[in-house]
Amino acid sequence: MIPLSHLLLALIVGISIVLMLVRPRDIPEVYWIAGGVCLLLLFRLVPLNLAGRAAAKALDVCLFLIGMMVLSELAREHGVFDWISSVAVRSARGSCSKLFALTYAVGTIVTIFMSNDATAVVLTPAILTAVRKAKVEPLPYLFVCAFVANAASFLLPISNPANLVVFHNDMPPLGRWLLSFAVPSLLSIVATFLVMRWIFRKQLCASIECQVEAKMLNSDGKLVLVGLALMVAVLLTTSSLGKDLGLPTCLAALGITAVVSLKARSNPIGLAREISWETLALVAGLFVMVDAMESIGAMHQTKESLVWAESLGATAGTLITGFVVGVANNLVNNLPLGLIAGSTLQAAHARGLIADAVLIGVDVGPNLSITGSLATILWLIALRKEKLDVSFWDFLRVGAVTMPVALLVSLGGAILMRVWFPTL
Repeated sequence: MIPLSHLLLALIVGISIVLMLVRPRDIPEVYWIAGGVCLLLLFRLVPLNLAGRAAAKALDVCLFLIGMMVLSELAREHGVFDWISSVAVRSARGSCSKLFALTYAVGTIVTIFMSNDATAVVLTPAILTAVRKAKVEPLPYLFVCAFVANAASFLLPISNPANLVVFHNDMPPLGRWLLSFAVPSLLSIVATFLVMRWIFRKQLCASIECQVEAKMLNSDGKLVLVGLALMVAVLLTTSSLGKDLGLPTCLAALGITAVVSLKARSNPIGLAREISWETLALVAGLFVMVDAMESIGAMHQTKESLVWAESLGATAGTLITGFVVGVANNLVNNLPLGLIAGSTLQAAHARGLIADAVLIGVDVGPNLSITGSLATILWLIALRKEKLDVSFWDFLRVGAVTMPVALLVSLGGAILMRVWFPTL
């Protein structure tokens, strides 16, 4: 007999996550999760010390997000993204097809080195402004920003906050990470590009008739680019040593901001206002909810499922795990699912190919629907600010073709890497 308190806890958590995804009356996601956590504490379904420990676990992810948000806003303020987007449009030389490929390349680079949230939140408006000036149909290029933000989000540990969530205290060193995920990630990037190129083939037959003026990058913008390169070097070094990425990311971002602000004689306090504190609260609340579910034994079933998948053999277990996790992202969002997956991997002491399949599913799977990842939700919010709306069905029509292909080839690449390097 399941205790009533356990049923009530699971009900509150489930309803909170559903409301987070549905957003009734456009109430921000954080309020539904925070409300759920408050109810858990009010009804004493979760001890206060458990909630505190769970929130403390979120610290590394929150510091990472703060650092990336500050750097993204710094780059936006000093025209880095506007410069990149104008270079892409001018380099296309009147060809929509070339512009599509260049946008995809830029999105890939930004995702890999600045995280998928930067692609969704900062690059998307810059690309939209550029293509509007070029007077071309914007949707193919906007979809690129959304899809590449997930497809390229596991080449490096820093490419997606979900990577930190899944592995948490067991993050592989950079060398082992690249051996495990470089080939699957590149396959995901290429497959997503080819499928999207085919889907939008009619729109990309047009030509760009309106020339876009060249945007020059001033000395402050160039300094930001140098700072970004230094930060990437710091994070790659930290990752290669197997250390947490949150604090180095935050400290590096603050240091770069201080240097640029002193040179530009600008007030850095304004950047703090651009940090999405609601997102940080959302992350902490989700950590509390997942730990609450774990405290009542809810992870036992997911652990048993993972053990069953492992018993099927390398190929079948990997494909089933990757696709189940990939589709599940779109039911509960990849951030809570990443937390659940990370707890399950830790409880089952899962390593190797099955853990690779879980991470690939968490990162690539969200490309199925608009509710799949935090980055996609942020992308949608960025579009709404520009008076554009992409419906659930519009996204699904592209995602239903793109995601399964990219996930399949990526999982296939992971299987091959384990065959070639069995000691991974």
